[in-house]
Amino acid sequence: MMKGTKGPSDGLTLMRLMHLSSVGLPVGGYSFSHGLEFALDARWLNNADQIEQWITVQLLHGLARVDLPVLLNVMRVLDNSPNVQTDKARNLMNQAGPLHLLQPWNDLALACRESRELRMTDAAMGNALAKLLPALGLPCLPAQPGFDWSFPVLFAWASQAWAIEPHHAACGYAWSWLENQVTAATKLLPLGQTQAQALLASCQYSVPQAVALAATLGEDDIGASLPALAAASARHETQYTRLFRS
Repeated sequence: MMKGTKGPSDGLTLMRLMHLSSVGLPVGGYSFSHGLEFALDARWLNNADQIEQWITVQLLHGLARVDLPVLLNVMRVLDNSPNVQTDKARNLMNQAGPLHLLQPWNDLALACRESRELRMTDAAMGNALAKLLPALGLPCLPAQPGFDWSFPVLFAWASQAWAIEPHHAACGYAWSWLENQVTAATKLLPLGQTQAQALLASCQYSVPQAVALAATLGEDDIGASLPALAAASARHETQYTRLFRS
């Protein structure tokens, strides 16, 4: 919660978290498979059990070590900053303070992407969320032309402005990513709706573990290396036919 503010009711906060985590949020999450499309096309993965393992590894060794600790640390920095004083942060519309606070974490998140496609995915979703902020009643964040926003950084900004608890924000972020991955798998394998829901139910057990790990990581601990994911996303760039942008 922003310093010096009284948070909204629990019900409103929950709805805001659901709004921000919804697959219907127009940031393009549905259009990215994060390497899954190539992995299935190359038959690295052939069934729901193998897809579950692929997703779980990314949750515990990717999101838990990059996206989620970046999100949690950004929320901590904003909460401790004297520049951040109001719930909706309307007084920050034209201040450089937030950008100064967020840019190091933004640069770190983008630098951790191991392929051009993974960086493009992060920046495309982040820039889309930046454009959406005013429609959500939140301020635009000033940036130079050509500046790319990282999605977990903007997700953290919106969560902090909406007084969402950091732990809940991290769970919501991971859930949104997980739901998009299962949706992609449903289109690509394909999976039946019941099988897809079973996959989603099974994978979600890894979310609390990923969030708990992320909460222990400071700036110097952030980073991940998933060679198969990097190779899949890089080779997806030249895949002959594809449904997804990454």
